Amino acid sequence: MFQLKKHILYLSVILFFSCADKQASHEHTKHDAKATSLVLLGTVQDAGSPQIGCEKECCKDLFAYPGIDRRVVSLGLVDTENSKRYIFEATPDIARQLNTLKKYSTSNTTALVDGIFLTHAHIGHYTGLMYLGKEATNAQKLTVFAMPRMKNYLETNGPWDQLVANQNIALTEMKNERAITLTPKLKVTPFLVPHRDEYSETVGYRITGPNKSALLIPDIDKWEKWNKNILDEIKKVDYAFLDATFYSGAEINNRDISQIPHPFIIESLEKFKGLSKEERSKIVFIHFNHTNPVLNPDSKESKAVLEQGYSIGRAEDVFEL
Repeated sequence: MFQLKKHILYLSVILFFSCADKQASHEHTKHDAKATSLVLLGTVQDAGSPQIGCEKECCKDLFAYPGIDRRVVSLGLVDTENSKRYIFEATPDIARQLNTLKKYSTSNTTALVDGIFLTHAHIGHYTGLMYLGKEATNAQKLTVFAMPRMKNYLETNGPWDQLVANQNIALTEMKNERAITLTPKLKVTPFLVPHRDEYSETVGYRITGPNKSALLIPDIDKWEKWNKNILDEIKKVDYAFLDATFYSGAEINNRDISQIPHPFIIESLEKFKGLSKEERSKIVFIHFNHTNPVLNPDSKESKAVLEQGYSIGRAEDVFEL
């Protein structure tokens, strides 16, 4: 009996290190970006997952084991040719996200990035800037791209104005539909989208690389409220990272859903059903509320989305530009 237990223990140890080696090899492959690429650094709605005060099944085990797929929505940009790194959104998870992005750049391993692009002044999208102050990394003139209202908000409200005064950040004002050229082969264009604009306007981005382009819209009200046709915009790019906060209204049973009017996934699926298989394959759903069942890759909702030819964003997915 003792001998049997000894053999079982021995096999367990062998299997453990074998799995660990495979995991290490897999991670090394994921972190090897050979071309200018976008890297998903987070896919969850502003308040994260698990969400504060949540006692539902969706959060039950996550306070102890949150995992990388539960970080707030953010997109990294690695410019391999020019050894530059950028990040879209400054989330509460920015410390881990910057560390993750660093793994994808072998020639530039500095702790911080060359620039941060903000979309708007809701908590998950800009509050990570606080970690650039003297209480944390004490950054020096890190470039932060912001629209006019967003820029003014940061300049005139504490504690953000302290980051400006102490030159932790250097604000660069953007203009609607005006491209920012980062390198000869890389540019970023902000465009206004309808959303709850209490403190700032809200933008999405068109990111144009050496060979491909992407649409990034983490937050928007219903597609019908936009002055552009989302179907036309999808056709112009190679990737479309789109707001998918809720799978359906059934998730929210304690709040007025009209006050948080994101496109439901089921609405987007209906709107996009006329797209060709090739066009549907461009769409990557992101910005999931903690209640959204697609956060679970084994859910029937996840499988239904994938079966129709769309993608569900997962942390550290890489998309070559």
